[in-house]
Amino acid sequence: MTNSTALRAGRREWTAFVVLLLPLLLVSMDVSVLYFAIPAISRELDPSSTQQLWIFDVYAFALAGLLITMGSLGDRIGRRRLLLIGAAAFGVASVGAAYAQSAEMLIAARALLGIGGATLMPSTMALVRSMFRDDKQRGQAIGIWSAAMAGGIALGSVMSGVMLDHFWWGSVFLVNVPAMLLLLVLVPVLVPEFKDPAPGRFDLLSVPLSMGAVLPVVYGLKEIAAEGFSLAMALCIAAGLAVGALFVRRQRARTDAMISRDLFRDRVFGSGIALNSIAAFAMMGSAYFTTQYLQSVLGMGTMEAALWSLAPSLAVGAAAPTATALAQKIDRGSVIAAGFLIAAAGFALLALTGTDSLWMLLAGAAVIGCGIVTVMALVSDLALTAAPADKAGSAASLLETGQEFGGALGMAVLGSIGTAVYRGDVADSAPRGVPADALETVRETLGGATAVAGQLPGRLGDSVLGVAREAFTHGMQLAAVGAGVLLVAAAVLAAALLRRTGSPEAEKATPELVGAR
Repeated sequence: MTNSTALRAGRREWTAFVVLLLPLLLVSMDVSVLYFAIPAISRELDPSSTQQLWIFDVYAFALAGLLITMGSLGDRIGRRRLLLIGAAAFGVASVGAAYAQSAEMLIAARALLGIGGATLMPSTMALVRSMFRDDKQRGQAIGIWSAAMAGGIALGSVMSGVMLDHFWWGSVFLVNVPAMLLLLVLVPVLVPEFKDPAPGRFDLLSVPLSMGAVLPVVYGLKEIAAEGFSLAMALCIAAGLAVGALFVRRQRARTDAMISRDLFRDRVFGSGIALNSIAAFAMMGSAYFTTQYLQSVLGMGTMEAALWSLAPSLAVGAAAPTATALAQKIDRGSVIAAGFLIAAAGFALLALTGTDSLWMLLAGAAVIGCGIVTVMALVSDLALTAAPADKAGSAASLLETGQEFGGALGMAVLGSIGTAVYRGDVADSAPRGVPADALETVRETLGGATAVAGQLPGRLGDSVLGVAREAFTHGMQLAAVGAGVLLVAAAVLAAALLRRTGSPEAEKATPELVGAR
């Protein structure tokens, strides 16, 4: 692409970018911020088991279900305006969650937090696309954006533990309020407005259709990851796919569709969504095993495990800027393929991890993270650049919705492989003398085996725990092999789909897309 000095962002844009990282960090941190708070919440609000699950999950469901709607809405009313509306909603919901007097109030506040988060995430990415029109600067900004999002999830659980050491459980939500107030003050001063100059009517019927397509699939995949395969969840996923087919058909038939057909005229955009989803598949699939390994195989407490899980983030933080620097010199398609291969090497390290291999696990997680963040940063940049600038909100929301699907699928598929291996190994190797009902609990999950082992006498409990840890590690190893094979295939796919895409020669021949102010 042809870049001039006039297109380069200055101090004002970079300052605005730092401000835009605030909502991104907080939205990603809120995914994991309740890890330590649940025991205190249970004591004070006494939620049922179902309510406790919804306190955890309603945030992610509201976020996933409304991303497409909010991305399209931002293109129509203005991305800065939607960001400010979302920041106000997120702040109010944070106060409501902090001072909730019942489980129902907390669930409602968490749902509102998810709605606010759905406005913040596509708005920030779309604003980055519009503010940074210089190719090199935009790549750097999106690289930092991707690293911040990955780091926020790991940071959330640690921050929760630190806050709960000094304050009551509601404090984990009140952290959001000063940041949102700062956002409301600084964004109107620093960030210009961008929107589609000719958006057409807003298609209200597409809103429930998009939610009906996304939510059943995400919910079904999460439940399969947590509880194993069931016919009910399979039907739930099938229902979501059926509604999704209706949604796609409506988008194709309307001139004022929520998702414009213009987005998919460049093959790079569709390829970017697919590759980004595969990257999320690997990222969430690996997290499913590493967090359980630290706590249940190595026997760490939650806070200790959370602190150790931060260690790979140090390497990941440098990966995206390094990748974007490389992509300025060589074909970005090749760098993306290399990112997949690096992540595959990380899964190879997980496949070699034994039952007492902390450093091997951390090294594998770090290598996986470096590869995945490399892929996410570059494919996000390519996809957003390929999309029309006035549809940046919709483009960002589709990328993030693809991430939600990929992450849920990764946990479901890799988790199911690990669970199947675990149950088979425990059934074959369980020691004699374990009561039948206790043995059934041991066969279900490693957490259940840990609880049962603590109730059994002496060597029998140690034997049960040893078998369960070996079985879980074996399941992780085989799931890692499967993920590694998938990522090698993804590297080949990326090299084929993005061949010479984004190379310096291609950029010189491609006209700039300028956002509407």
